[in-house]
Amino acid sequence: MLNIIGKKHIFITLSALLALASLASILFFGLKPGIDFAGGVAWQIKFFGEAPSQERLAVIASEGTVIPQENGVFLIRLKELDEAAKESLLSEFRSVGELEELQFQNIGPVIGNELRRKAIWAFGLVLALISIYVAFAFRKVSKPVSSWKYGIIALVTLFHDAVIPAGLFALLGYFIGAEIDTNFVVAILVVMGFSVHDTIVVFDRIRENIKNSKGAGDFNNLVNASVNQTLSRSINTSLTLVIAIIALLFFGPVNLQNFLIVILAGTLVGTYSSIFLASPLLTIWR
Repeated sequence: MLNIIGKKHIFITLSALLALASLASILFFGLKPGIDFAGGVAWQIKFFGEAPSQERLAVIASEGTVIPQENGVFLIRLKELDEAAKESLLSEFRSVGELEELQFQNIGPVIGNELRRKAIWAFGLVLALISIYVAFAFRKVSKPVSSWKYGIIALVTLFHDAVIPAGLFALLGYFIGAEIDTNFVVAILVVMGFSVHDTIVVFDRIRENIKNSKGAGDFNNLVNASVNQTLSRSINTSLTLVIAIIALLFFGPVNLQNFLIVILAGTLVGTYSSIFLASPLLTIWR
């Protein structure tokens, strides 16, 4: 049996350092907003035959960025583009090869600001509602830890699991220009849902062991035994998801890579927090 609770200060310190480093990354580098939040144009075109090089298209779309995808498909991002400018740019693209327009998305700054505000509200509401739900689910547990403390600890672990992938993305945005969009928000919410599910499984085992022991025995030993009883389930469940995500990263569509990176990082962090953070915090708060 692993003595996880006995070494809880090491695990909690590691989590605190990662969370602080992530917050520093977000504050120092910032999160680079994509078109969904900042407004602009996402234009997807496909070239037939031999596609021109990315560099050639970048010269034509000098005020935007050109992202190569698969099978002659390119994603072109621009800050703004009216109809006349679009037709002019399209003619220049046609001069270097036969093409087809696959998608043209134009989002104004007002819509972008509204999406950003809704994303922040969604994140805050999810944190609050999940914490309330956990406290309600454990309402019959009062000794030796009150039910509302389970909810607060779930809130702390959820914030931990969300801020670390966000900090990673701040670094990626600074060094390789990775942008956050609605897919990023969805990925963070998915990570939070997966993480709280894993945490509740551990908490539920603690609750059952408290009930079976009728309050007898050392609480730290009981929590440590509960974590060990759910350890293999947590790792195996996460491992199957990680394998699937890695496969998609290598063989899936390019435009989902940022989404998958957030899910992968969040899954790893969420598994860690469910085992090495949530339950140790429970023993400390007790």
